[in-house]
Amino acid sequence: MENKVSFKEASIVLLGMLIVMGLGVIRFGLSPQVPVLLVLVLVTFWAKFRHFAWADVDGGIKEGIQTGIIPIFIFILVGALISTWIAAGIIPSMMVLGFHMISVKWFVPSVFVVCALVGTSIGSAFTIISTIGIAFFGMGLTMGVNPALVAGAIISGAIFGDKSSPLSDSTNLASAVVGVDLFKHIKNLMWSTIPAFLGSLILYAILGFQATTTANLDKINQTVAILEAHFSVNAWAVIPIALMFFCAWRKVPAIPTLFINIVVSVLMVFIEQPKMQISKIATIIESGFVAKTGNASVDALLTRGGIESMMGTVSLIILTLSLGGLLMKFGLIQAVMAPLAKRLNSDGKLVTATIFTGIGVNIFIGEQYLSVILPGKAFKKAYQDSGLANEALSRVLEDGGTVINYLIPWGVAGAFAANALGVPVLHFLPFVFFSLLSPVFSIISGFTGIGLKHLKNTNDVEETQSLPDSEGGLD
Repeated sequence: MENKVSFKEASIVLLGMLIVMGLGVIRFGLSPQVPVLLVLVLVTFWAKFRHFAWADVDGGIKEGIQTGIIPIFIFILVGALISTWIAAGIIPSMMVLGFHMISVKWFVPSVFVVCALVGTSIGSAFTIISTIGIAFFGMGLTMGVNPALVAGAIISGAIFGDKSSPLSDSTNLASAVVGVDLFKHIKNLMWSTIPAFLGSLILYAILGFQATTTANLDKINQTVAILEAHFSVNAWAVIPIALMFFCAWRKVPAIPTLFINIVVSVLMVFIEQPKMQISKIATIIESGFVAKTGNASVDALLTRGGIESMMGTVSLIILTLSLGGLLMKFGLIQAVMAPLAKRLNSDGKLVTATIFTGIGVNIFIGEQYLSVILPGKAFKKAYQDSGLANEALSRVLEDGGTVINYLIPWGVAGAFAANALGVPVLHFLPFVFFSLLSPVFSIISGFTGIGLKHLKNTNDVEETQSLPDSEGGLD
């Protein structure tokens, strides 16, 4: 492939893509799959107009999808996990326990803090969102709290935990891409992560207090009674949760962790319901759990999960990764990024450019790993030339890359969260305060120098780590 794309041409193509996807999702309210598919078609026609070979088109699509095989398989397993956790009474038990323990007035900030703490222990935002996140979401609906606000608190807490945990794939990736010690990276992250956490907590406390002043306690008590009458609500529900923590502690990869949890949950179902037929549990795993409590709101909440429930997300991921593969294959992303890295003459401009590049990669490719890898490779030399330590770059990659993917309707993480909680990305986006504040504090750090780590000597060379195993854990 000898065709080279200019900065101007690449910018026009990417801008056209953004307009098509933006109009489709925001203006016309379409599901992201259709606009992404349309853009995929347009990019393919552009490639043929530029005389790229069909082999390059095929190769780009294959290379793009290949990076998402493990996440796709994980999403399928998460769908099965959700349905078996409901069938085994695990999520209903967490809801009942939560109603007894968490203050109604401080429900929203409590959700944020608990998801952050558990997420830090587990290192997996996807696991938090699809397990205790669903339980908290059900509690919020019962209280009459804005679903988008509750979803925002769940996702923010999960992202904080994922970002702060040494068990997180994305955190390991950010440190490895630029070659910095993992724990130095996490320590340096706190300069933007702690202010973003505190700012989010204050906002959730204010909005949450206002949202729960009219909470219906009678409805809460009614919901608890329904859950206890129709599900196995008991202390045994702690077993799968404890297993999740144990696997995280033992650094068991995501796929075997999910396998173990699904098997244990299925065994609990058979123990609690000895007459349960194998065909019935197979249907639950495949098509999801169907609640039949007689209460419409509870049934709507707990009728979810199953492999089929993830197929919409899987289709979007395949389309998005295919598009990202073509953009990389034809050099469109590289053509735009390379000139930017050469024209930055201050720390503040360098940090800001890196943040917006990460955001741009999230928008155009929709894959959070690439939103870390591509800017990391493009800006590493620029940071070294400016005398900035590798920790400075790795932190900015997280602030502009990892956390932003949850705000993109066609992003892998955004699509997953929307599907798991049943709230469109554009609805919860304004309430994911942690993701919105992290890049802001990172840019402030760049211009003020607060927390921006410099090399003692510009000739210093930091030890390079190998990239983490892509099967290591959930995002």
